[in-house]
Amino acid sequence: MKELSTPPIPLDIFDASAPSPIFSEKGVYCLIFKNRECTLSVGKKGDFSFKPGFHTYVGSALGPGGLKRVLRHIKLSGNRDKKPKWHVDYLHLGPSFSLVCVICAPTSGRFECTLASEIGGESVSGFGCTDCKCKSHLFYRAENPYGEIVKAFTACGLLPSGFICQNPEQ
Repeated sequence: MKELSTPPIPLDIFDASAPSPIFSEKGVYCLIFKNRECTLSVGKKGDFSFKPGFHTYVGSALGPGGLKRVLRHIKLSGNRDKKPKWHVDYLHLGPSFSLVCVICAPTSGRFECTLASEIGGESVSGFGCTDCKCKSHLFYRAENPYGEIVKAFTACGLLPSGFICQNPEQ
């Protein structure tokens, strides 16, 4: 994965025993998953077909827990031990998906839809956007989109931090 060997911002290895202080702030985030080709049932939304490659989910964490929500995502991807609450949880729990890295930025502004629009491109229609008018909050790329996602954050005026969750070659 060329993008990860020369990242536009440093990637920290996520350490659950000492998470970064950024996770105590409100903000916006992207989860980058690597996946095999599969069909996945996503609750009431039904079945979705996924091409092999990378899928990036855009989310916000503006509630009282802030970016601690990202810690929940990382933990769920590793443990696969809870019932799904959000559409993206089905990816965490799906055997064909692995969370490669997360990118997040502190902000109290509502940048989730702006960031999704900035990323754009091929998407999974209706995924993760039931509370807004966006077409999707889940985007597909054949290659690791890390550099592209960081550029989308900076284009929105956000200062992103990146964390490796798993070896992208796995």
